[in-house]
Amino acid sequence: MTPEQVAAASKPSVLALGEAYTRCPTTLRRARLLGISGWAFYVTGRAGALGDVRAETVAAALGFIAPDAVADGWDAAARAVRPSEVATASLAECCRWGEEVLGDLPRVDRLAVLVERAVAAADASAMPLFAAWRAMPSDAATTGARAAAGLRLLREHFTGAHLVAVRASGMTPLEAVLAGPEGASGAMACGWPPPYPPVGPLVRRRLWAEAMTDRLVAPAFTALGPADGAELVELLTLARTHTQG
Repeated sequence: MTPEQVAAASKPSVLALGEAYTRCPTTLRRARLLGISGWAFYVTGRAGALGDVRAETVAAALGFIAPDAVADGWDAAARAVRPSEVATASLAECCRWGEEVLGDLPRVDRLAVLVERAVAAADASAMPLFAAWRAMPSDAATTGARAAAGLRLLREHFTGAHLVAVRASGMTPLEAVLAGPEGASGAMACGWPPPYPPVGPLVRRRLWAEAMTDRLVAPAFTALGPADGAELVELLTLARTHTQG
């Protein structure tokens, strides 16, 4: 497989697995222990690696979430706890989930190694969230925890690349969400209020942005080579099936 083919084939599984821990009931209990809502934990858990920045900066980095929705979560969390503490707690929950859910996955050790190699080779240019998370220390000790932490990083790389590709296509983040598979319901989930612009003219740009995303992420998989890239796709598919079973 070429690096672009690996990027395209692995994207759905990486996007799903990289955030699966955020929906775990134990993760949501961690938010309550910090004295914040699940939404505040999600927003600050993702962007807290940036440090004590303004909500406008967070909204620019996240891209696809409406600025008002970002501010609601970020500012509410900041009144109770430092963003970096929420990020640390979020990473701990990611590792905990990985150990519990991925720990018994066949060849999880190999999955962890391949994901970590891709993360190390990835170019972080114009991707502040990915760069911030890759620089954060991790206490992941088991192979399941390492795989989950690496998948979270790889997901931020994909989403960062997609934001760059969307802007290069001439679309706004809202337009990209509307042109995606969830359409208006996805826009509402991301906090964008209606009315919405027509979707029809955006579909071709969305397809171009998806292809450009794969091209931007491809260098991360160049380090694996064709055989290891194909193996990674296989292991990601197994992992996604395992978590859905």
